[in-house]
Amino acid sequence: MNAHRLHAIVEDLPDDLRLTVVIPTYNEADNLPAMAEAIFRLGVPGLQLLIVDDASPDGTGAVADQLAAKYGAVVNGNRPQLLVLHREGKGGLGTAYITGMQRALADGADYIVQMDADFSHAPTYIPQMLGVMRSTDADVVIGSRYVPGGSLDEGWGWWRRFVSWWANLYSRVILGLRIRDMTAGFKLWQRDALLEIGLDQIRSNGYSFQVEMAYLCEKLGFYLIELPIHFEDRRIGQSKLDMPVKLESAWRTWQIRWRYRHLHRQRGTAMPARIESTRLEPGDGLMVREVGADRSR
Repeated sequence: MNAHRLHAIVEDLPDDLRLTVVIPTYNEADNLPAMAEAIFRLGVPGLQLLIVDDASPDGTGAVADQLAAKYGAVVNGNRPQLLVLHREGKGGLGTAYITGMQRALADGADYIVQMDADFSHAPTYIPQMLGVMRSTDADVVIGSRYVPGGSLDEGWGWWRRFVSWWANLYSRVILGLRIRDMTAGFKLWQRDALLEIGLDQIRSNGYSFQVEMAYLCEKLGFYLIELPIHFEDRRIGQSKLDMPVKLESAWRTWQIRWRYRHLHRQRGTAMPARIESTRLEPGDGLMVREVGADRSR
């Protein structure tokens, strides 16, 4: 999306917006300053950046504190523009997100973004995700690699592409889901959606956290939109997705299915989840193009 259209979307956002971007960090000292700058450069009103650091050995926590001092303004709801939560050790991706999301909810955020610090998720998608959510009243907007228009970094080898494709297929088949990007880590949540899920009940801690959250979204009948994104390879540092994490994600998928086998939607009448994908064509603004949408909701 060009800069003019991006600016137009931001201009349409209300001044009293309360958005929190939650970023868990572990050894991201080299990426974090540029990421913070890119996020605040968007000019989204009422945006708070919330960093959850797990005592990174490379000093990410200290870098985050320096950024908190640099971006010392207060945004809507008397919230600090940049807030850092320090945890005592490497507690895992899932619990880091839960910690950040719970703090964002407690501080009054209406919208919550979850994303990585390594630029695999481009901050420029955030205004688009907000625009789509506000124009459709979707419960969740997913930055998706696997819907029409989505793509992976050209530097990914065939094996990495296969593993990613297989992980999504594996989770979708076992759990019987229709979301195309089950392991997506780039999402925008409505406040009420996270409250209904009940973050205290989440048990997955590694990358299976994404799968558990996706499963609950469909189980609870949420309205989800998958927005195509280009997924870049990390700019600096090494991936934390090692073999033990992959193995944990595989067996936890079965655990998720068993644990929530009796779960049903709490609000209103139980209905199937409504899942759509949207593409923002040049000049289309926020027009939604539905692909295989379930209109039963």
